[in-house]
Amino acid sequence: MKAFVTGGAGFIGSHIVDQLVKDGHDVTIYDNFSTGREQFIAHLDVPVVRADVLDLEKLKEAMAGHDIVFHFQANADVRGGIDNTRVDLEQNTIATWNVLDCMRELGIKKIVFSSSATVYGEPASFPTPENYSPLQTSLYGASKLSCEAMIQSYCEYYDMQSWIFRFVSWIGERYTHGVIFDFMKKLENNPKELEILGDGKQKKSYLDVKDGVAGIFHAVTHAKEKVNIFNLGHDDWMNVLDLADIVIKELGLADVSYNILGGERGWKGDSPFVHLDTTKLKDLGWKPQVSIEQGIKNTVAYLQANKDVLSGRDIGK
Repeated sequence: MKAFVTGGAGFIGSHIVDQLVKDGHDVTIYDNFSTGREQFIAHLDVPVVRADVLDLEKLKEAMAGHDIVFHFQANADVRGGIDNTRVDLEQNTIATWNVLDCMRELGIKKIVFSSSATVYGEPASFPTPENYSPLQTSLYGASKLSCEAMIQSYCEYYDMQSWIFRFVSWIGERYTHGVIFDFMKKLENNPKELEILGDGKQKKSYLDVKDGVAGIFHAVTHAKEKVNIFNLGHDDWMNVLDLADIVIKELGLADVSYNILGGERGWKGDSPFVHLDTTKLKDLGWKPQVSIEQGIKNTVAYLQANKDVLSGRDIGK
């Protein structure tokens, strides 16, 4: 199989590439390196195209000759749309349309897409199943749901096949953004006080990247519908204050006070509780192996050992 991976130098995308190479497939990485890192793919001997998914001509040229597309390029900052209302439209919705239309023109029939639990908005049902009817609360979630709708339409019009994954927050090796990253940066600047957005009681599910990648490939192998939609998360959840306690303990800090800013949400569009029903994927034989607590510990250890990632710099820069 010849696989084309957008965002293949990123946190999750680079792990996807690793697995594809391990399984003996030919891979092309397509990444503009706005958030992707050279060190995440330095060990690989695969073609790398440094370009943006919004560049339709370069995208089509690079995608030609492949059998399947793993579309993992996206704006990853859920809060970014508050200040920049175009970022989710351009980097998520339009970018996905570009991918789909290049696939149509090139005759590529299979796409694996990274969606998000944010498509559920602020649900009233927990754990939230795939058939829950959402009300959108963020531009990010709306853009991802729009991507899903376009993928489904292209599958119907052009006989494509898709695997769509609604992610919770992923953690682990090569982690570059999120609450653990933010806490470590804040504690690096002030090891005696940690600012916490919201009331700290927000409950979130977190998934180790290795469990997540295993779930993706298990579904691609075993799910055979035209459109396959799966929640991808952990059976458990943890509140933000408990997560902060673990991060502080793993950093070896003591006497850290919490500056809790208050409010049920960390920001507009933040869901106070994220917990997905993964029965559909577990019925195919997958289940997470790494506990949330261990995943947090692994993430802290990785960022401590890779200061360049925590600082946002590539190695040697």
